[in-house]
Amino acid sequence: MYPPAPTGDALPEARQGGGQRVLVSSVSSDSHTWNLVFLQLMLEELGHEVINIGSCVPDDLLIAECRRTGPDMVVISSVNGHGHLDGRRLIARLRAEPDLSELPVVIGGKLGTRGAENRAYGPELIAAGFDAVFEDTAGVAPFRRYLEEAARPVLESAGPARPALAATGDPR
Repeated sequence: MYPPAPTGDALPEARQGGGQRVLVSSVSSDSHTWNLVFLQLMLEELGHEVINIGSCVPDDLLIAECRRTGPDMVVISSVNGHGHLDGRRLIARLRAEPDLSELPVVIGGKLGTRGAENRAYGPELIAAGFDAVFEDTAGVAPFRRYLEEAARPVLESAGPARPALAATGDPR
């Protein structure tokens, strides 16, 4: 059972414990849900509020849910191996929306069907507009580190934002 989504234009109250509001979904062609449940449980364990909109979500619905729920980050998961295809289309659509163009969006999982060669999709997806890419053979450690870094407060004197992280193979 997924937590109930907010209704209407109302958003949930401020998150407790300083976690982020994270919208979790798959790419539109991916019907797998176990990965989304795993991500939801892991993110909640780390103190984040999760809005899990499920699998096979059309791009238009994901965009509408981003506007309705106001997430701090979007996590896209792929198990079927089409993440690089559907992901490029999705991120182009999101980045074309002025109100969502700066929303942090990451993608991970099985990004292709070529085994170890799937690592090649990381740079492509970063160039397409994702903030980070996590290839499944690296495990969850790089994603957890990314979340920890994203949760750290940014000091005004820290200078420009950190460069996009592409965790596409280093399991450390």
